[in-house]
Amino acid sequence: MAITRVALCLSFAFLFYVVGGAKVTFINKCRYTVWPGTLTGDQKPQLSTTGFRLKPHATNSIYLPSPWSGRFWGRTGCSYNNGKFSCATADCASGQVQCNGAGAIPPATLVELTVASNGGQDFYDVSNVDGFNVPMSITPQGGRGDCKTSSCPANINIVCPAVLQVKGSRGSVVACQSACLKFNTDEYCCRGSHNTPATCPPSKYATIFKNQCHDAYSYAYDDKTGTFTCFGGPSYAITFCP
Repeated sequence: MAITRVALCLSFAFLFYVVGGAKVTFINKCRYTVWPGTLTGDQKPQLSTTGFRLKPHATNSIYLPSPWSGRFWGRTGCSYNNGKFSCATADCASGQVQCNGAGAIPPATLVELTVASNGGQDFYDVSNVDGFNVPMSITPQGGRGDCKTSSCPANINIVCPAVLQVKGSRGSVVACQSACLKFNTDEYCCRGSHNTPATCPPSKYATIFKNQCHDAYSYAYDDKTGTFTCFGGPSYAITFCP
């Protein structure tokens, strides 16, 4: 009888977790394997998985509690060396497939998501503020309101200026740094006397990112075209190489 009560409690707890949050399905349309990473913000507990392998054409789903805020990204060129796991781009330096609460080392394309309570207003975006390493998109499934796809479908590495390029072991460009990451100045990082939209317009480098991916954040004050919203507790699809 005690076992039955425990099983019922676990079932109801799982049902509350699913209904009260959001299902996120990861889809890999790249021709190469991607290792997604997850990071929960606001010093809240991490998700049940903080990293996993996603082969070409594969999918995987996780569930978010409500409310929740955090980010997702894709690591590329990953392998084990002397028992330590590492990646050529967007590594989280945990030494494992699981990131365990560590974020992506830039440059990295990010999907940022805030899930509201009780079907309220969710916020989401694709961001290249920390640079670019892999095309990504996030699409609400269900919900009310605009609920549009936020996407960076282009391979920015192809047009990345030489000064921002990150090259892999074979000499090919594997990631593109942001100007803030590369030069670390107030002008490019929108800080100090440049910490307002009026004093920090998009730089020539941010414009390159924006021209390739209009619906993604290209720099710190790119809110007008970079932020997306959806009501009603939708699920989400996050696609690599959409």
